Amino acid sequence: MLMPKKTKWRKDHKRRRGGKATRYLDISFGSYGLKALTPCWVTSRQIESARRVMTKYVKKGGQIWIRIFPDKPVTNHGGELPMGKGKGAVDHYVAIVKPGMVMFEMGGVDKETAKKAMELAAYKLPVKCQFISKE
Repeated sequence: MLMPKKTKWRKDHKRRRGGKATRYLDISFGSYGLKALTPCWVTSRQIESARRVMTKYVKKGGQIWIRIFPDKPVTNHGGELPMGKGKGAVDHYVAIVKPGMVMFEMGGVDKETAKKAMELAAYKLPVKCQFISKE
């Protein structure tokens, strides 16, 4: 699964989820993309699951680019712990996705194949998505 090799700080603040994307707006590498329509935190497990289903569908044809990276640590405590006692340990990493971000790109396949593969990947993600193409 994706996670940073090294971070400056072990734990992070929550940050706000509002606003629209200011980067990753256009398709840069492939011909087709999967664009987010709502804001969300996408975990490294969800990214990996979407990647696997896309690669399985296109088999050996085509190439896939993952444009988002989970670099935000999310902490949690165990169940039934009393209040206080500090912040919990890092549990997993998430990528902050904003509306308008291109999360995945695909090239080297026809439009129908790319659309179906991206559709299958969208089922695995907690964000509403839209299939886009360069043309």
